[in-house]
Amino acid sequence: MASTRRTLLAAGAAAAATASLPRMFAQQTAKAGTGKFYEKGPVRIHYDEAGSGFPLMLLPGGGLNSTISFFTSNSPFNAIEEFKGQYRCITADLRNAPSGQSTGPVEVNRPWESYADDHLGLMDHLGIDKFMVMGFCIGGPFIWSLLKRAPNRVVAAVLAQPVGWRPEMRDPKYPGTFWKSWGPALTAQRPEITLPATDKFVTNMFETNPDFVFTVTRDFVRGCQNPILVLPDDVPAHPYAVAMECAMLAPKAEVSIFPWKEPKERVPLAVRQIHSFLKAHRPA
Repeated sequence: MASTRRTLLAAGAAAAATASLPRMFAQQTAKAGTGKFYEKGPVRIHYDEAGSGFPLMLLPGGGLNSTISFFTSNSPFNAIEEFKGQYRCITADLRNAPSGQSTGPVEVNRPWESYADDHLGLMDHLGIDKFMVMGFCIGGPFIWSLLKRAPNRVVAAVLAQPVGWRPEMRDPKYPGTFWKSWGPALTAQRPEITLPATDKFVTNMFETNPDFVFTVTRDFVRGCQNPILVLPDDVPAHPYAVAMECAMLAPKAEVSIFPWKEPKERVPLAVRQIHSFLKAHRPA
């Protein structure tokens, strides 16, 4: 990496001034554990808020079963607890996550776009224009969708252990095919949704002309002017090569230490890097 223009984000990076935030950024305090719902037509999204300050959308991992509980069960660290002291943290269950409370139609022909509708619709519902975003696992492709759909609204983005495409994903035995269990789990709860519909939904998401990060092209990443911080992982579903390629291509990308999840003692250092990155790009 020394031969590239990338440098590791130092924990003591200079921070932007912490002046009071304008009303347009919806700085009002939100209580933890609110458990609210946003509805738009047939879509009903269960979301939660905690803390106050500049808005920070937190996209939980867990594939198509991505829910708020991720942050207290499977996350490398509890991002809500970690950042609610400085930011208005907003997170939600993914639409139709079997263990969540968000529901809506299965939009077979526009799977990634339908999730972007929900993310941006929630921020519109809350009266939030500009925001920062941090996503884990499947949150990586979701973030690229947001950067494509609303680049002027996303101030900065953190992609932690992002999902990416690998050729071996076509192998039915590939561990990344965990999303295949989503359809049967969902249809068991929602008999009005058919297995053929869920199969086509998943196929369109992950197996129809798949490449790179699923939601955008390399050319898009190469031209992206939004600041991003990448925290790579190195497991089948979160390929190191794809995460690092994003960091190399994006002109305003930074990359964390690696590995950052193991040993456990490294996680606090990675969290400090995220704090420094967000603080440096938070509008004054």
